[in-house]
This record gives sequence, structure tokens and C-alpha cells, in this order.
Amino acid sequence: MKFLLSFCFLFLISNNAFAEVNSGDTAWTLTSTALVLLMTLPGLALFYAGLVQSKNAVSVLMHHFAIACLASVLWVVICYSLAFSEGNDWIGGVSNIFLNNLQYEDVNGTIPESTFIGFQMTFAIITPALMIGAFVERMKFLAVIIFLSLWIIIVYAPVTHWVWGGGILSKWSVLDFAGGLVVHATAGVGALVTAVVIGSRRKFPTSINPPHSPVLTMVGASMLWVGWFGFNGGSALSAGTNAGMAILVTHISAAMGAIVWMVIEWIRFGKPSLVGIVTGMVAGLATITPASGFIGVPGGLILGLSGGIICYFSVDLIRSTLKIDDSLDVFAVHGVGGILGTLMVSFLALETFSGVGLADNMSVKTQFLSQLFGVVLTVVWTLIFTYVALKITSLFTSLRVEEQEEIEGLDLRSHGERAYYND
Repeated sequence: MKFLLSFCFLFLISNNAFAEVNSGDTAWTLTSTALVLLMTLPGLALFYAGLVQSKNAVSVLMHHFAIACLASVLWVVICYSLAFSEGNDWIGGVSNIFLNNLQYEDVNGTIPESTFIGFQMTFAIITPALMIGAFVERMKFLAVIIFLSLWIIIVYAPVTHWVWGGGILSKWSVLDFAGGLVVHATAGVGALVTAVVIGSRRKFPTSINPPHSPVLTMVGASMLWVGWFGFNGGSALSAGTNAGMAILVTHISAAMGAIVWMVIEWIRFGKPSLVGIVTGMVAGLATITPASGFIGVPGGLILGLSGGIICYFSVDLIRSTLKIDDSLDVFAVHGVGGILGTLMVSFLALETFSGVGLADNMSVKTQFLSQLFGVVLTVVWTLIFTYVALKITSLFTSLRVEEQEEIEGLDLRSHGERAYYND
């Protein structure tokens, strides 16, 4: 009898553990995980590959694939623990290195812990991958590997902990639904620092070749757009109204950003370009990301409009005025867009704009100040530790390829392959 009672007790405990898992929420988060990975492989990889010269297309694809693999391993070895384990306000602990405490039946909210880990892993993959656009066609492959591996550990993991792991910014009630600070601000600022440290491409800005394949860029951008539904909608971690509204406003912002960019180019140059319209789409997506789970349709339209305008003129500022060769405009689009959305959610989340409301006990003023604090802290941290990661990398290898390799292209010299063969 005692054995039977013990068995029943254990069965009930096990049953309750499994009962906490919602199959709908789990299915949606698993789908979102696949969608976010699709954003990097092949979405972002193709988007960037089309924007460079044909002699460097393979190197861009190689960078993305290698970083996806490295980020995945680093995530389970150390970064998940630093981001989401119990620690202090600034960094998580090391109790979950190698995911040594993960049990088959562990639950996070209404989804398995393993599903949450996998979903967050895809964010850790795409964030450093975004930075590749700042130094394409001139950075050594070995340097890319060392630098971005360090960057994930000392920049991405801590900021993730601050916002989503119970750290300093979560205690300040900073709103960042899907990564305006965690993904776009860190990647954008990190890209800008890297571009400055490595230096411009040859003949920049007077004679830079146009994108070799707007077609590839459009295909990659389309994958990014679809994948972003998992990026923002999946961040609800549930298959409910929050995910549904996040997807709707994400789509609206992307469309509005694309239209705005197209119209500006049309007025300014007399012709709307394919590369321009898809870049505007990405600007709309980056701008909506931190706000997507807190706002309604009016907010989506406003963020798409403002993101398209401000990111467009930020490109001019970085390239023409400051003459910084952030090759594929990572800071101007992702950094500026993510920061803009992070600040604007302070009032777009209000019920006046059909939002869900601000954080508890927050007014527009206090919420804005919290958001501003989050932006400043994230920018300063990323500036400092991106530079540190670059300096550490330079101890092991030079950051930049030799001039002759840059002239001939990185594909053959670094990887022994070509993207296109004429014979």
C-alpha cells in the first residue's frame, strides 16, 4: 500500500509538471524558433550577399553560416547561463554552463525550458550576424570568428540579462518586447565601432561598386519579413492575442517603412529602387521590434513612418557627413531604428494609441526616462566592450585582410570558392 501511495504521489507530481505545458504555446514557440533561424539562414545571409560585389558573396555567406554555428555552441556552453541564470543586476551566474541543470521535464511558463532555450538561441545567432554588414569585403575570416565569439559573451549575454533575465533594466521597468535594445541597439552600435576601428573600404566613399544582385537582396529581405513574425510574435511565448497583435503591427510597420523609403528615393532621385524599398522594410521592422507587444495599429503606422524617415536620413549622416564606412548601414537601420522604437514606446503604448498601457506605476515621463536610461546604458556598454573585443582579437590576428586580397575579393583568397562561374 505504501508503495502504491508513493507511486500515485510521484505520478501526480509528474502529471502536474507536464500539465503546465500548453501545447498551443509550445507549438507556436517552436514554429517561431524556426522562423527566427530562417531570418539568419538564409534570409540575412542572402540579403547581405546581394549587396556586396560578386567576388565577396561567398565570404558573406560563410560568415553567416559560421557565426550561426559558433553562437549556437556558445549559447549552450556559457551564454544562456550568463543571460538567464540567477546572478546579480549586471550578469547571470554560471550555474547553467553546458546546460548542466536542464532536465527533460523543466518548464518555463507554459512552454518547456528546452523550447525557451532554443528560441532565445536564435536571437543570439542573428544579433552578431547583423554586424557582419558593417565590415563586409575587408575583415579577415579568423578575426570575424574570434571577435564575434567574444562579443556574444561580453556584450550580448549581459544586455540580455539586464532586459529579459531580471537584471538592472528590468528593475527599471524598461520595455523591450523583442529586442530593440538587446538585438538592434547592440548590433548597430557594435557595427559602428567595428567600422571605425577597421577603416573604410578602398575608394570609399567616392567609388564604391553598386550591389551585385538586388534580386538576392530582395529574396533575403522577404525571408526576413516572414521570419520577423516569429521574432516579434514569438516573443509573446504564447499563442494568444499578444502574439496576434504583435504580428499585425510588425507587418504594418514593415510595409509603411518600405513605402516611405521608396517615396523619398523617388522624389530625390526620380527612380524608386528595389534595394531602397527592401531597406525601408527592414527599418520599419527594426523600429517596431521593441514596441511590438505593447502597441496597437496606430502605433505600428507611426513607427513605420518615423522609422522609414529617420533611418533614411541616418544613412546619409553616417555615410556622407561622418564618412564612416558602415558598409550595409547596420547602425543607421538597425541601431537607429531599435533605439527610436525603444524611446517611442513610452507614449505609443498608451491606450490613446490602442496600446496595452505602460509599465506598472509609470507615467509617460517616467517611462521615457527609464527607456532613455536603458538606451544610454546599452550604447555605452556596447561601445566599450566592442572595442575591447576588437583589441583582444587583434592580439591573435590582424583585423583586416591585405590590400591585394581586398582587390581580388575574399571569396577565392579566403575560401577557395566563387559564387559564380562563367564556364
